Amino acid sequence: MLTQTMAKMRSALGMAAMLAAVGAVIAQGTPGISLVPAKMPKLGAVDPRFASYNIEMVEVTGGRFWKPYKSAAGEQNTPEPSVTQNANQQVGVSPSLFQYRPPINLANPRLRKLAEALGPSYVRVSGTWQNSTYFQDDNEPALKEAPKGFGGVLTRAQWKSVVEFARATGGEIVTSFAISPGTRDENGVWTQAQAKAFLDYTRSVGGKIAATEFMNEPTFPGPGGAPAGYDAAEFGRDAKLFEAFLRKESPKTIFLGPGSVGEGVPLAPGGGMMKLIGTEDILKATGPIFDAFSYHFYGAVSRRCMGNMGADKALTAEWLDRTDVVEAFYAALRDKYVPGKPMWLTETAEAACGGDQFAGEFVDIFRYLNQLGTLAQKGVQVVMHNTLAASDYGLLNEATLEPRPDYWAALVWKRTMGSVVLDPGTRKDSSLRIYAHCAANRNGGVAVLALNTDSGKEQVITVPEAAERFTLTAAQLTSATVLVNGKEPGVAADGDVGALRPERLMAGPLRLAPASATFLIIAGARNRSCMQ
Repeated sequence: MLTQTMAKMRSALGMAAMLAAVGAVIAQGTPGISLVPAKMPKLGAVDPRFASYNIEMVEVTGGRFWKPYKSAAGEQNTPEPSVTQNANQQVGVSPSLFQYRPPINLANPRLRKLAEALGPSYVRVSGTWQNSTYFQDDNEPALKEAPKGFGGVLTRAQWKSVVEFARATGGEIVTSFAISPGTRDENGVWTQAQAKAFLDYTRSVGGKIAATEFMNEPTFPGPGGAPAGYDAAEFGRDAKLFEAFLRKESPKTIFLGPGSVGEGVPLAPGGGMMKLIGTEDILKATGPIFDAFSYHFYGAVSRRCMGNMGADKALTAEWLDRTDVVEAFYAALRDKYVPGKPMWLTETAEAACGGDQFAGEFVDIFRYLNQLGTLAQKGVQVVMHNTLAASDYGLLNEATLEPRPDYWAALVWKRTMGSVVLDPGTRKDSSLRIYAHCAANRNGGVAVLALNTDSGKEQVITVPEAAERFTLTAAQLTSATVLVNGKEPGVAADGDVGALRPERLMAGPLRLAPASATFLIIAGARNRSCMQ
C-alpha cells in the first residue's frame, strides 16, 4: 500500500510526464549548474561490458526461485514436477517464499533480441543455487534425483543453451562452481572432478568462461549449501585448490573473489539477517589469489525476507548512497589484501530475496542509474544486475518478457555512456546527481546523465552547446512503464527495440523535470580524453 508520501508524489510526477511529452523546457532565469563538457577531465575507464546482468542457475535447471508477489497473493503457480531435484532452494529459508519455475527457454527469439540490445554484456550464470548444482556429464535426460550432497541437476543440453545464448547475444559467460558436500572427499576437502567436467564440456561446445568466482557468497555459507560449520579457513583452503585448478585448466579465465555480500550496511531491521563470515577473515585465509575483487550489493532485503524498505524511501540520499558506503567498505579491504586489483560488482538489484514489488517500477531506475554512475567514477569495472528475467527484480517481466523500467534505463545507458569516465565538475547533492562519460560512438563527444531525484521540484542545468536528449519519466513513481522523451517506447513481437530517437536541444539552460533521468549527448564537445 502506498504511503501518504507516495500519494503526494503522484501529482508532481504527472506534471513531469507532461513536461517530457512536450520536450525539454528552456529555463527563464536561474541558469543552475553549468556544464563544461570540453574540459571535463578523465577519471578512468570501465570495462566495455560494464552494465551487465545475471541469469540464476536455478532458472537454467528449473527449480524453486523467489515467488513473485502476485503469486504470493493468490495467483495460480506453475505445478511442480514430482522429482526431488526441483526442491532445490536456499537452505534454512522458508519454502513458502519460493515458487517452482520450469527451465528458462534461452532460445526464445524475443528474449535473445532483448538481451542482445543490452550488449556487449557479461552473462553471469550463478547464484546461491549454483553452489549445490550437479553437472550431469552425459546426454541423458536430467536425473530424477540429484546425487547425494547436491540439490539440483544441470544437464549438458541446459548448459549448451547458455553457451549458445551468450554467443547469440554478444555476451561473455561469468559463473561460479559447486562447493556443496557432494563435491568433497572423505575429509570434507573440495575436489575438482565436477569442475573439470564442467569446463571440459564448455570447451567442447565452443564456449569459454570469461570470469568466475569459486563460490557464490561465501560470507553466508549456511544458506549457500556449504558443509555444516564451514568457516573462513576452510574456504581459504578450498579457494587455493580451486585457483591451482583454474590456472591449469582455464588460464585465461579471470579469477574473481571472494564474492562477498551482507557487509557495510545492515540488510534487515535490527542488523544482519543471519550470522556471516567476515570478508576480512576470508581474505586473510586466501591470501592474494584473486585477479579481481568481487562483491555483491543489496541495500536491504525485500519484505518477503522481513525487510521494511518502502518505495517512499527510494529517492532519499540515504538509500541511494548505500551503494557508496558498501563500495568504500569493500574497497578498503581490497586495498589492504589485494591492492591494485580491479573491483567487480557481480550481483546487485533493489533488494535481496528477489526484490520488493517496486523493484519493477519506475522509481527503481534512480537506484540503478545512480549505482552505475557513482561506481564508474570509483573505478568499479563491472556492475551485474540481478536478474535478466526472473522474480520482481528482473529487467524483464518473466511471464511476458516485457521490459521493465530498469531495462530501458540500462538500454539508454548502453547507447549513450561510453567506457571512459569523466569528472563532470559538479558536486553530488541529495537531489541532483550528475555523471559524465565519453559518449558512446561519438569521437570527442561527451555524454551526461543528470538525475533529478526531487519528486516535487525542477532542477536547472546549463548546456553550453547543442545536444541530444533522452529523458526518462513516468506518470507516477509506481508505474510499471517508463516514458522516453514523453512517449512509451515500444518493442516488436520478436523483441526488437529499434532506434530510440533523441530530441535535439539548443545551447542554454535546461529544466529537469521532477523525478526524471536525463541523458545528454554533446557530440561537439571535442573533449581531448574522448578523441580517438
